[in-house]
Amino acid sequence: MSNVITASHLTLAYNNGKTEIIKDATFSIKQGEFVFITGPSGSGKSTLLKALYGQLKPSEGDLVVGGLDLTNVRQGRLQELRTHLGIIFQDYKLVNEWTVAKNAILPLMIAGYTIDVQETQAQRLLKHVKLSEHADKYPLELSGGEQQRVGVARALSKNPAVILADEPTGNLDDYSSNVIWDLMENACEQLDTTVLVVTHKIPSVFSLPYRHFIIESKGVYEVH
Repeated sequence: MSNVITASHLTLAYNNGKTEIIKDATFSIKQGEFVFITGPSGSGKSTLLKALYGQLKPSEGDLVVGGLDLTNVRQGRLQELRTHLGIIFQDYKLVNEWTVAKNAILPLMIAGYTIDVQETQAQRLLKHVKLSEHADKYPLELSGGEQQRVGVARALSKNPAVILADEPTGNLDDYSSNVIWDLMENACEQLDTTVLVVTHKIPSVFSLPYRHFIIESKGVYEVH
């Protein structure tokens, strides 16, 4: 299997490099792997995710995602990379004025897919996350767990090569959390999607083999 993500002597910093968050990190992640990233609050977990989808450029070292070197990437190529990424946020980031179905296919709308493709994919996605009966509702009519399932559907809408999830179950009860974990496990297992999850706690019931990295003292270390 080929590497989907490769970091070599990666340093991530704010304030023009003055505030280092991650320093000299080297690691790689292969296609189809499920990866958990843990660490103390403020250790740099979300900073790493920002770098992986191109919102924060490396200060030093190299970071390659999907074959694209993010150290010196042009905006056009960055947009191309993001079409292969699915991103799941802790606070859902849904458009409250849009229906559940429309939220689920937002990436397809941005990419200019036909209405027929959008409608077909919306039905398929909402069936997959068990929200078909809520297609015409609005996000604020749903529970938090249901809103996050819409977020997962949106992340899966373009069959991404990589899913990046930032504390996806942080605000959810145990039942809703288990549903989200099942959906992400299925994406990894059935679609060979690489799934990278920042979380404060790895779920106790998890059926897939996974890798675990911890961020502490500016370093990224694999836990064996």
